[in-house]
Parts: sequence; structure tokens; C-alpha cells
Amino acid sequence: MFGIGAPELVLILIIALVIFGPGKLPEIGKSVGKAMNEFKKASRDLTSDSTEEKIEHK
Repeated sequence: MFGIGAPELVLILIIALVIFGPGKLPEIGKSVGKAMNEFKKASRDLTSDSTEEKIEHK
């Protein structure tokens, strides 16, 4: 993914648990998931727009 292995991911999750507490983690996870989904959608839209643009110019 981003060069993050299992030990690093576990460490990040433990730090997040300590900082935010167990009650906030589901909300944070949901927000991060939505943000990633929006980013993927925007990047797909950009690539499809540029592909359509290339096709129109040919």
C-alpha cells in the first residue's frame, strides 16, 4: 500500500487508541473511509476526463 507493514500499522492503531480513545475510533475510521472514497472517485473522474479529452483531439 504505502510501504506500511503490519508492525507499523499496529503501532499507528495503538497510538490512535491512546490519543482518541475507543469511543472516537469508529467515527474517525468512518471519516477516513469516506475521504478515501471521495479521493478515489475524484481521481477516477479526472482520469476519465483526460481520456475523453485525448479521444476528442484525435
